[in-house]
Amino acid sequence: MSRVAIVTGAARGIGAATARQFASEGAAVAVLDLGDTSEVVEQIRSSGGTAVSFSCDVSDEAQVDSVIDKIAAELGSVDVLVNNAGVLRDNLLHKMSASDWDIVMNVHLRGAFLCSRAAQRHMVPQRSGKIVNTSSVSALGNRGQANYAAAKAGIQGLTRTLAMELGPFGINVNAVAPGFIVTEMTDATAARVGVAAADMQAKAAEITPLRRVGQPSDIASVVAFLASDAASFITGQTIYVDGGRRL
Repeated sequence: MSRVAIVTGAARGIGAATARQFASEGAAVAVLDLGDTSEVVEQIRSSGGTAVSFSCDVSDEAQVDSVIDKIAAELGSVDVLVNNAGVLRDNLLHKMSASDWDIVMNVHLRGAFLCSRAAQRHMVPQRSGKIVNTSSVSALGNRGQANYAAAKAGIQGLTRTLAMELGPFGINVNAVAPGFIVTEMTDATAARVGVAAADMQAKAAEITPLRRVGQPSDIASVVAFLASDAASFITGQTIYVDGGRRL
């Protein structure tokens, strides 16, 4: 039986690339998002893979518990969970509303907690599983992103703690922390600050040791590795995939 991988925030960007990567490796992929997932599901199916779409607000406890139980029933197991769902509500502290703070924390951090808690209920009895959380280089601090930085730093703490708790049951928990990745989200950030997306990408590449920005596939390949048997002795780690930008 093929592995079953759940990817949240999989309608576009890093999540979509990750869903396609798992499908290319033979996994049955549960594509979760509140947005339109038809394009990525069709891409996977047209390539001969297996993908099923599920709508879910990852910050809603009842929805999360229900949909992950449904995935386990329909696809047969829960072997991999990728907590990737996220939103941006950037602003400087004195301009940031409580709502801006709450929605970012709820989707990123509460969502990762709820999905991980629901998934482990299926992973623990089978004594195996992989959880990969999406953090960010912004976890180290980034002007105008107090909410996002706090959530992404929290994900790293959550990752370490879940690795300790779930390790005895054969479950690996790790995180990836992307640098600048070309996605609709980063394009929207450029538009918000009045800069052309291409110009923002060029500026980011200039300060990156590898002299380029990342693509969603760069992150997807690392996620797939962390979810593979080749990474069976890696847990509790946050892998920065940023072209060396922190150096």
